[in-house]
Amino acid sequence: MTRPLRLEYPGALYHVTARGNRRHPIYLDDADRRAWFGALRDACARSNCVVHAYCQMNNHFHLLIETIDGNLSAAMRQLNGNFSRGFNRRHDTVGHLFQGRYHAVLVQKEAYL
Repeated sequence: MTRPLRLEYPGALYHVTARGNRRHPIYLDDADRRAWFGALRDACARSNCVVHAYCQMNNHFHLLIETIDGNLSAAMRQLNGNFSRGFNRRHDTVGHLFQGRYHAVLVQKEAYL
């Protein structure tokens, strides 16, 4: 069974989460947290997204992100891919850092915020 397509359009606002594989930490130190910010900055610059809020937890993150051009999938592919490659290089590991693909909820009502 194929995955459902994501609803993407210009100006959409999403609550995005991504969790570590097997619920393991995705940040082992402050350098990992800074590296994630760098990957987020690069992904947003390349995909023309705006981050309105974020939260870094030990084994996952939350983003409130607006896609100016309606391209959330491209932004998240770059963020998670670049951060994972850097994490594996820094910590001399291999394999998946994240558990499956990210989870995104389209924020349609102000009450959700």
